[in-house]
Amino acid sequence: SVTFCLLLCIPWGSSCPPSCQCTERAGAKAVLCSSRHLEEIPKDIPKDAVFLKLDANSITRIPSNAFRHLSHLEELDLSRNAIEKIDRAAFKGVAAGLRTLDLSSNRIRNVPKEALLALNAKLRLANNPWHCECALQEVLWEARLDPDSVQDITCHTAPREEYVGKPLLQVLDAGVNFCSVRQRTTDVAMFITMFGWFAMVIIYVVCYVRHNREDTCKHVDYLKSLPSTQGHAE
Repeated sequence: SVTFCLLLCIPWGSSCPPSCQCTERAGAKAVLCSSRHLEEIPKDIPKDAVFLKLDANSITRIPSNAFRHLSHLEELDLSRNAIEKIDRAAFKGVAAGLRTLDLSSNRIRNVPKEALLALNAKLRLANNPWHCECALQEVLWEARLDPDSVQDITCHTAPREEYVGKPLLQVLDAGVNFCSVRQRTTDVAMFITMFGWFAMVIIYVVCYVRHNREDTCKHVDYLKSLPSTQGHAE
């Protein structure tokens, strides 16, 4: 972005990760780690970093609390990596202050909605092999997505073949609701479970009544087999 281009290259000395370049402009500190063959997020990023570029690396996962110590972070670029997994608490600690988050051009199929819905940042999620499902639909409706990249959120896989290859927004505009599909599946499972319990109760009651009836019949037969009082008096 223009912000990074305008930053003056002023070294920070030993506080800068060895694989990155650290710059400063008007008190806004940036850590530039683009195209450095990184396979994970550096652990020694300065705490007062405002801008962090980790794009064009080989990072595969965003673990929990990965940026928790970066309380001043406003812009985070993780585009063009190999990210497949994002933990639920991946952005814990920076959710309130983060203004932009770029996750485009990775290998993300699905993401815990809690990880993104907690953010106030403008999100870029384009060009990932998304599996279109309820969680992604909720992210699309509720998160602050960059409007220029929404059309590039495409269904790489989906519950029905006809949705594959289409922009998620186009599928949803056609009236598809992935959350209602999940709700129907849940309702059917719940109905089957309740029917199973009900059937078990009925079987138990029937068996209980039958068992009591058999006991009653045996008791009656036993009483009938006893010599009558009248017989003894004669």
